[in-house]
Amino acid sequence: MALLGDSVESPRELYIHQLGAALKMENKILEMLPQLEEAAHDGQLQQNLKKHQQETKAHVRNLEQVFRALGEEPDEQSCPTIEGLEKEGQSMLSTVDESLNDAVILSAVVETEAHEIAVYDGLITVAEAMDEQDIVALLRENLENEQQTLQKARKAKVQLSQRIAQSA
Repeated sequence: MALLGDSVESPRELYIHQLGAALKMENKILEMLPQLEEAAHDGQLQQNLKKHQQETKAHVRNLEQVFRALGEEPDEQSCPTIEGLEKEGQSMLSTVDESLNDAVILSAVVETEAHEIAVYDGLITVAEAMDEQDIVALLRENLENEQQTLQKARKAKVQLSQRIAQSA
């Protein structure tokens, strides 16, 4: 595997690198979730963030299994998108009135889940092309979970947006 700074020279190295970026993404989200839970005001949102933390731990385990199935050690790679989403969310939370924290958090969850879905879709496409059905199954489990989380977050965002609009 090419080390950080080295060029990625084969489709396999590219895939392993992308898996490493996905692992970094999930671990970064795992770090962020307790902070978001603390900043949230709505009890249901706090509960959903706590539940998502458990789901994210399972995503990390699945990605680690994918690495092992490919005969590789789990190795995080840079994930600038998730780092940017984290920075944007922190900036917004420090800027808005605290009463708007839940709206900021739900927006961040929707954006993050959409990114995760795109990442898993790409990883699954390559795993299917490699005919790695065990890997496809692990990645699909993560993908389906992310899709469910996105649906719940969108629904909660709509409900919160309607409440905010009515009180404005």
